[in-house]
Amino acid sequence: MGPTLGVVRSYGPTPPGCARSYHPFAVTCGAVNAAPASSSRHVLPAVSVIMPVLNEERHLRNSVRHILEQDYAGELEVVIALGPSTDRTDRIAAELVSEDIRVHTVPNPTGRTPAALNAAIKASRHPVVVRVDGHGMLSPDYIATAVRLLDETGAVNVGGLMHAEGENDWERAVAAAMTSKIGVGNAAFHTGGAPAPADTVYLGVFRREVLEQQGGYNEEFIRAQDWELNYRIREAGGLIWFSPELKVSYRPRPSVRALAKQYKDYGRWRRVVIRYHQGSVNLRYLAAPVALLAIAAGVVVGVVVSPFGFVVPGGYLAAIALGSLPAGKGLGVKARLRVPVALATMHMSWGWGFLTSPRALARKVIASRRPAVSVSSSAG
Repeated sequence: MGPTLGVVRSYGPTPPGCARSYHPFAVTCGAVNAAPASSSRHVLPAVSVIMPVLNEERHLRNSVRHILEQDYAGELEVVIALGPSTDRTDRIAAELVSEDIRVHTVPNPTGRTPAALNAAIKASRHPVVVRVDGHGMLSPDYIATAVRLLDETGAVNVGGLMHAEGENDWERAVAAAMTSKIGVGNAAFHTGGAPAPADTVYLGVFRREVLEQQGGYNEEFIRAQDWELNYRIREAGGLIWFSPELKVSYRPRPSVRALAKQYKDYGRWRRVVIRYHQGSVNLRYLAAPVALLAIAAGVVVGVVVSPFGFVVPGGYLAAIALGSLPAGKGLGVKARLRVPVALATMHMSWGWGFLTSPRALARKVIASRRPAVSVSSSAG
């Protein structure tokens, strides 16, 4: 009898005496140089793409097209979780289902993103799960690259760049602000960086097992649910991997009001995360609230005590104006003039959301705390 081949589940680096197949959930052990018993180990893993959508009539069709046209030879399905939209999103989704048998929908009556993600995960069936938002456009080789990175790194979740792209002057200004260090600090998935382990990644491409082990997303986290899930994965010993090879084009919010709401929610939920996981505080998260408090204090001092108080808000405005010059490089004049407005909206809204985040919200979320489930103990 010839040498036998054994297949074992593996989340980390390849064990001694074993070799990884292209399937990211298995390594082949034993006589790895022997002729394969079958060609199945070279078959690309099937992929489920999950999409939470709400009022996405503007981008949904294009986003799904970027998925269905992926340069990926493996089996593919798309599961769209439909929130209670007030525009034509549901009609467009129904058209997509009728046009391609790979597209399916599930209801998400709450409209909450984590509930949509969990519903889509439950309705999907493949071993690799790719999260995409309804206004995200995958690069042509995104899925193929992500599957390869899962295999090469042993990670349980990989992600890359959130490549903001606008379609008008305002959106292009927001995109410039969102990809600049003065706008978002040193977050690699915004500004780029070398491939490396990460605390969290944009969207994510997961091994299904880790999602099932961790019980999916915590539905109390209306925002920052990806960060919280990745925190549990890392606590359980799983590797999160960032790579600039992965790129998703992102459509920014179309108005000042929408951008302000987005960043206020970001700040509000970042405060919840810090209260939930007290060791997760980062000086970068404190910059916007500190700036807002300093500006407010400067205005009060300037009005009540001395005009010198206006030095603080004046200095902030000068810094934003100067910082917008490199951030807006290459844009047209109208877009460049809007970059300082986008930066100030992001900073001040984030800071306000952080400072006004209620403790009751954090207590409610903490009451729903899910312990991390050890990856190693459940992977055997």
